[in-house]
Parts: sequence; C-alpha cells; structure tokens
Amino acid sequence: MRRLLPLLAFLAAAPALAAPVEVTRFHTPDTIAILGKGAVFVTGAPGTDPASLENRVWLDAVARELAAQGWGFATAGAADRVIEVRVERQTLRRDRQRGPVSVGVGGSTGGWHSGVGLGVGFDLGGRPKDLVATRLSVVIRDRLTGRALWEGRAENTEKAGGKLASAEPAARRMAHALFAGFPGTSGATITVK
Repeated sequence: MRRLLPLLAFLAAAPALAAPVEVTRFHTPDTIAILGKGAVFVTGAPGTDPASLENRVWLDAVARELAAQGWGFATAGAADRVIEVRVERQTLRRDRQRGPVSVGVGGSTGGWHSGVGLGVGFDLGGRPKDLVATRLSVVIRDRLTGRALWEGRAENTEKAGGKLASAEPAARRMAHALFAGFPGTSGATITVK
C-alpha cells in the first residue's frame, strides 16, 4: 500500500485529461490546387452572430491557427478567401441508471442453522456529470465565386463545469486540432489528443 500512496497523490494532483478531438476534413485535388495561402477574412457562418462575445472566442482561435499556417488577413472586400466559422454546443444530461439506495435480502435454511440477512447500500458518488458536446465547423470559400474550397469539422465532448469545457480552452484546442496537418486527408476522421 505504501508504494501506491505516491501514485495516488500524483493522480489526485494531476490536472484533468482532455478528451480527444475527432477531426474530419473535405476537399478535392482541384480545390487544394487553387486554395493557396492568400489573405483571408474570418467571419461567422450564415445565421450566426460574428459580433457576439462567445463567437469572437472561436473566430479568434481559428484566426490564430490560420496565421500559424501562413495565411494573411484582409478586410471582407479585399480578402482572397472567406473563412466561415460555426460552433454548436449542447449540454447532454446524464441520468442516474439506478437509485441512490439499494437493498438486498438473503437467507438460508437447513441443517442446524438458518438465517436471514439484509444489506443496504448507499451510492455516495452523486449523479453522473453532464457533458458538453461541441462541434466546430469551418468552410474556406473563394471570395469571388463563393465556391467551397475546404471544409472541416472538429468534435469533442467534455464534462460540464470542467475547465476544459469552457469556451476559450475548448476553442484553442479544437481549432488547433482542426488545422493540424492542414489540409489533411479528405473524408478521413482522425483523433487528435
């Protein structure tokens, strides 16, 4: 037991491990040939509010990753490509599978002895944590034609209320995963830890 104490202390002090991010990207050889690395304008996808503070976190995270890939930035009317960003977040409720109290009864008869036993169990773990499921979708379009040249999505699920589920760290991790190895293999889903 003494050998396990340092390991248990380390595990208790270690930060929560992030759930992996699943990434899928789509493109064709001809769209990649014309994609280039020109100037881009990053905005929310149609139907989103690019001025909202939460969306701004995601737009900034995508812009940082594009800058790391060597892209420049321009105004909406001067950019070569328009980057459309959409974020969908949903809290998934996890219901308790059984009640917090369980009762068991057992008995035996025969021979010289007979007996009845009663056991009561209490679940002290509380109810399961809710989860936050997030999907980050990005489309790179040609500004003049509106043609989609590259599409990608990153999906992740974290425990609700955890540091890794909040918008800013989630945006950084998911944008980084989405553009890792850009442009990626079309149609393949990869897991990024």
